[in-house]
Amino acid sequence: MAPGPQNAITDVAGVKVGHTTLIKGDSVRTGVTAILPHGENIFQQKVPAAVYVGNGFGKLAGSTQIKELGNLETPIVLTNTLSVPTAMNAVISYVLDLKENEDVRSVNAVVGETNDGYLNDIRGRHVSEEDVIAAVENASEERPKEGNVGAGTGTIAFGYKGGIGTASRLLPESLGGYTIGVLVQSNFGGILQIDGVQVGEKLKQFSFSNELLNNVDGSCMIIVATDAPLDNRNLERLAKRAFLGLAKTGGIASNGSGDYIIAFSTAESMRIPYKIENKLLSQEVVPNDLMSPLFMAAIEATEEAIINSLFMAETMTGYKGRKIDKLPVEEVLELMNDRN
Repeated sequence: MAPGPQNAITDVAGVKVGHTTLIKGDSVRTGVTAILPHGENIFQQKVPAAVYVGNGFGKLAGSTQIKELGNLETPIVLTNTLSVPTAMNAVISYVLDLKENEDVRSVNAVVGETNDGYLNDIRGRHVSEEDVIAAVENASEERPKEGNVGAGTGTIAFGYKGGIGTASRLLPESLGGYTIGVLVQSNFGGILQIDGVQVGEKLKQFSFSNELLNNVDGSCMIIVATDAPLDNRNLERLAKRAFLGLAKTGGIASNGSGDYIIAFSTAESMRIPYKIENKLLSQEVVPNDLMSPLFMAAIEATEEAIINSLFMAETMTGYKGRKIDKLPVEEVLELMNDRN
């Protein structure tokens, strides 16, 4: 399917992304990425959402309330594993301080993570609440930076430098004209393949091929946004298909990899107001029989977002002098051309 104008999650109208990148000295390689479904007060105008757990070795704060109520009421924040509590505090403070929220007494902060402890001094817990709030407040509808930025600063994927990646797909008008946008924080392992080409195998850089690459743990956070009017049930079905996109890249969802997908709809007709004025909500939703094109778009956008995170990352040296090389892009392109 065709990508959107920016080929990014921000092709879904209203979605904003912000990064805080922390590179300090020879040991700090971490950061924060924030995704906002719209630019208004999201607590007052919640959006339908769903979570799918591919492998639950992780710390996705706020997931059970999304599963129970089917909506999202805060920005989504991504960071490193040990900074989840700090990020939660920051998100709570951010929401409580918003105008109209003066009487709010409960906030379901949604924070995901991957473990960047190979390149980053993760035990130092260098992410501050100010760093988190900065990512939220600096979020924009411009195309997000990819690679070694934000929550992807210190991540690793398929034995190469991972990071933040994004992509989108635009359905033709005959299939609804909807947009699907995906953003990933790639930090997992397997045998890299791109468009069916066994890149990891050909480069002799793949999991369980030698002693250095036997650790394929790490996690992947996948955020799926769409302007299609979907309820949380079909958003969960959409999230499941995004997991197929991860599989197409060669990811294996290893024992220690926390692989989570959060999907949400930005359709204004689907918003859930905090203050209910009517006894019934009226919503028009995409029926089951018309979901397949959205499924395909989510798979494609997720696959490309992961590949983009690798293509845009750069070689990095970090904690204890550890070094992770970037994907050898020229060699990969040669492999792709040879296939053709």
